Amino acid sequence: MNHWNTRFQSEQYVYGREPNVFLTEFQKKIKVPGDALTIAEGEGRNAVYLAEQGLNVTAWDYAESGLAKTNKLAEERGVVVSTELVDLNEANWSEAKWDEIVCIFGHFPTELRQKTLQGVKKAVKPGGYYLTEVYSHYQIPYKSGGPQNLDFLYKPEEFLKIFAEWRIVHFFMGEVTRHEGELHNGLSHVIQFVGQKPEE
Repeated sequence: MNHWNTRFQSEQYVYGREPNVFLTEFQKKIKVPGDALTIAEGEGRNAVYLAEQGLNVTAWDYAESGLAKTNKLAEERGVVVSTELVDLNEANWSEAKWDEIVCIFGHFPTELRQKTLQGVKKAVKPGGYYLTEVYSHYQIPYKSGGPQNLDFLYKPEEFLKIFAEWRIVHFFMGEVTRHEGELHNGLSHVIQFVGQKPEE
């Protein structure tokens, strides 16, 4: 059993039940229809929100307990989310499958992070979007959430290099305040990226 599976065992939604603020702001702007994938989805708050916006949503996570809470929240909200137990080390990134991929505070060691970003780049359909908000490598002193290990935190050049050919709709690195359950709380240092894959 991995530590995420243990963390999500409780009835409480440790990151809250409401979607990430950045996601809600930009989802209204880009208005993507179709098929969406949320990765490292946790307890389902963002996947359920996207389903409420009319998307066909699949949620990937490494914790069975998190996926169970995703299904429970979806049922409570009257929407359907397809949940899949996926270890990103072994993820199958199908070519041009998704209209949108979302990753909210999904943190992995550098090698897996690079592999995952390349997978995202491959799996978004032409004209589709990748939207993410994650903690930057400046986050540790803020003590407001996220890994306390620099290897798990993002640097801006990762996005700017890997998605260099994409249209950057939004890019930001700096301070924001987040109140997302008990584990993301207070002033934080984040990177936000919204990119659109070029049409073929």
